Amino acid sequence: MGKRAASDPASGYDRLRHHDEPWIKAAGGAEALHTNLGTARFELEKSHEGLLTSENAGDFAVLGELAAVRASWVRRMSTAQGECGSLAGKLRTVAREQRTTDEAVGEGFGPLVDLPVQSTPPLSLTRPPSSLYLLGGSDK
Repeated sequence: MGKRAASDPASGYDRLRHHDEPWIKAAGGAEALHTNLGTARFELEKSHEGLLTSENAGDFAVLGELAAVRASWVRRMSTAQGECGSLAGKLRTVAREQRTTDEAVGEGFGPLVDLPVQSTPPLSLTRPPSSLYLLGGSDK
């Protein structure tokens, strides 16, 4: 324990302080994924437009498989997009709730910060007990 930590009961406060930045940054990343998945799904659907309804679709058995795979990917992207959208809000909620909790805890300790700090422990804690005390007698 350093000199400051020994003399200042609030010396660890800065190390325990909550910061919103990681949560807000993660929420921004989730929103970006939400947007990019929407764009990717749109481009996938657009690239397959007319392919399965063309006059020659019946000539290629692989087009049926392609339709199944495309539908599967569209479902997966939609699910992931929805998850990313809800995750962004949840991450922001965590940041807000932790900040509120930190402020409440800080306010709860506020009255204690103004108390005088006793630099040395009471004499009863620094003085070894007498041998009479150790044998069950009085230490006074």
